[in-house]
Amino acid sequence: MKIPISVLVVIYQSNRDVLLIERADRKDFWQSVTGSLDAPDENLTIAATREVYEETGIVIASLPEGALQNMHHQIEYEIYPEWRFRYPPGVTRNVEHWFALKVPEGTSIQLSPREHVAYQWLPFQEAAKKCFSRSNGEAILKLFSANSNRTE
Repeated sequence: MKIPISVLVVIYQSNRDVLLIERADRKDFWQSVTGSLDAPDENLTIAATREVYEETGIVIASLPEGALQNMHHQIEYEIYPEWRFRYPPGVTRNVEHWFALKVPEGTSIQLSPREHVAYQWLPFQEAAKKCFSRSNGEAILKLFSANSNRTE
């Protein structure tokens, strides 16, 4: 059963293009890297690092120090009814923690075919609009907001 605590990782390049991946189990469901913790006490950064590798093949340890940044923002949302079977009985809400990962242009992406079928790099505004989840779009816009120095 899944733990109702997850991470979302917005992967971006210095030109402000954002990586979106399309889910295998839902056509036209574009999103950033997401995933649940493997254990209730799993470190959030470790979970983000694991999910990035599992879904894109990107090895964060091979990137410059500080490439992965905790955005220190979390949201709580209702789990779609059709996906609640993955969670313990009675669980209807999930807490998601946001991260950002800066990668060099030309970074190779290796999708996990059982999870995702396609990927694309888009300008951040376009990526935010294309996300199926409103909160995923908000995470992208927050990353590139005027108050953010993470994208420099």
